[in-house]
Amino acid sequence: MVVSKRRSAPGELERVRRFVNTRQVRGGIDLLSDTAGLAEWFANEDLAPPEVRVTRAELGRAIELREALRAVLAAHGTGASVPAHATRTLDTAARRARLRLHFDDEGGASLVSEAATVDGALGRLLAIVHDAIAHGTWTRLKACREHDCGWAFYDHTKNRSGAWCSMDGCGNRAKARAYRERHAHAPGS
Repeated sequence: MVVSKRRSAPGELERVRRFVNTRQVRGGIDLLSDTAGLAEWFANEDLAPPEVRVTRAELGRAIELREALRAVLAAHGTGASVPAHATRTLDTAARRARLRLHFDDEGGASLVSEAATVDGALGRLLAIVHDAIAHGTWTRLKACREHDCGWAFYDHTKNRSGAWCSMDGCGNRAKARAYRERHAHAPGS
């Protein structure tokens, strides 16, 4: 799926969007289908060194975190509460990453992961989420509402009403389906 710049997230938040989109629900493509895929993705994103070795358990934790993030992004798009399982997964990943507050010489602060390898890389993604929450951009990262899509996109609309990854694709399908449903139940049809 080609995503326009309009749907990309600002700054480092784009990494989180790309992480969630390592799985294309509709296309059945999963870039994290094996340990080598996760290692390659982390290396390409500069989240871990190219020689990182990923275990099956670490791969499972990464996939679990990705899907928890997708559940949060789906809640952003619908206004629903974040599922409890997703927040538990995020909390567990933050503990494994051993995130701590780090102050710099200019008076700024950031979260850094003290964990190594995969848990550290996942922690860096969570630190990006924390920064996005602090900057007010986190809730603009959403998952497409189309039931078989779930693609993560950044909502650039002024009123934060974006619901689909693409109006041309998912948005048109959803609107056409709603139209058909309304007219199927209309009197005289």
